[in-house]
Amino acid sequence: MFPDHRSVSGRVVGAFAATVLMAASLVACSSGPAKPKPAELPANTAIVGVRSAWTAQLAAINFPLDVHVTGTTVTLASSDGTLAAIDAHTGRDLWRVSLGVPLTAAAGSDGKTAAVVARTNEVIAVADGKELWRQKLPAQVYTAPLVAGGRVFVLAADRSVTALDGQTGRRLWVQQRPGGDALVLRQPGVLLAVGDTLLVGLSSRLTGLNPMNGSVRWEAPIGAPRGTNDVERLVDLVGRTSRVGPVVCARAFQMGVGCVDAQRGTVLWTKPADGFEGLHGDESLVFGTESDGKLVAWKRADGERAWVSDRLQYRRLTAPLALGRSVVVGDNTGLVHLLSREDGSPLNRLSTDGSAIAAAPVVAGDTLVVVTQKGGVFGFRPE
Repeated sequence: MFPDHRSVSGRVVGAFAATVLMAASLVACSSGPAKPKPAELPANTAIVGVRSAWTAQLAAINFPLDVHVTGTTVTLASSDGTLAAIDAHTGRDLWRVSLGVPLTAAAGSDGKTAAVVARTNEVIAVADGKELWRQKLPAQVYTAPLVAGGRVFVLAADRSVTALDGQTGRRLWVQQRPGGDALVLRQPGVLLAVGDTLLVGLSSRLTGLNPMNGSVRWEAPIGAPRGTNDVERLVDLVGRTSRVGPVVCARAFQMGVGCVDAQRGTVLWTKPADGFEGLHGDESLVFGTESDGKLVAWKRADGERAWVSDRLQYRRLTAPLALGRSVVVGDNTGLVHLLSREDGSPLNRLSTDGSAIAAAPVVAGDTLVVVTQKGGVFGFRPE
């Protein structure tokens, strides 16, 4: 079996519509020299033995995907509105449903109810492959809903947070951030529960909300706006996060990384970092991929760098997955790289269908699950 990993993972209408930017677009459109050539890969030496266990297929994925795991069930969606729950042991569908509308946000689930968000701004809840309800919101959504405690929580692109009744879709409360930034990211933000607190990324701050009424308990800044224009000042927090106990570490887009004690609402440390994908980690290290493809390990205790690897430089990487002795990342050529958590040296390299890896890899039970932009779902297990 893969050794147990102990960290827990993982927007607009009206005047905002013209200003929503994808992180990749911001990076790709920046001025400068020609695009650097990706680092050459050496011959693969399988120090850690991994085999293909199964494959499954969805439709193409061209929205910001997040793959949700509950036990050994993987819940995921494709752009055309297909929502599926897959048994990670066999790769077979537990259920699959077509919602008949394109999606903008991935699926969240508590193991019983799954929720996604459509391009029509509708939150759609499904249980056992049967639709329960639809509830329309006033803004677009790119972050997978959080389904917890009989409620569905939604972070929208206008930086509002809405709580819906899990059985009926009835709106329970809305928390709206005053003011508003000119730009938001068209990629998943931060939305998770720690104990009895709902944690939400609102601009540069990790914010703790009371899940019963939406009131703010605390705010912890991870990044700070800087620069002279709206693009340079964009500091949204991005998913995934790295959680160990009450400590949650997150990335501020192209600004920095930091860890927060979610029980006290205090910032433990922040460090400058230039990346736009989320983090993952374990009890001692936090891992992240930078905009130029470097893989960085920070010490969880104080944020000092443990090591940096440029072996995958300029190979557009996903957020990482800390898995036993490995750090797993996918790239834009469909390769999955297993690297040593100790120094980033290669342990193995896995192939998929040749299209970009669409989301950060996840682990369900003893299976590593990877999804590509062509909709390929791949299950891998240790030999």
